[in-house]
Amino acid sequence: MRKPHCLNQKELARRWTISHRTLERWRWAGEGPAYMKIGGRVVYRLEDIIAFEQGQLQQTADTAPGAA
Repeated sequence: MRKPHCLNQKELARRWTISHRTLERWRWAGEGPAYMKIGGRVVYRLEDIIAFEQGQLQQTADTAPGAA
């Protein structure tokens, strides 16, 4: 089975267990991952989703660089 290159809004909402309306609100506010609009449909490229997820990583004090 081939991995999808893009996810639609509902697929991404399921991946992150959030409402698809949250993604709509983020787009309206200029937040969230990059997206494309193709033929009136909103799609998110997998590489943009992963980049956004990486940017959201938070470190705890014991895993931060230089922690003793």
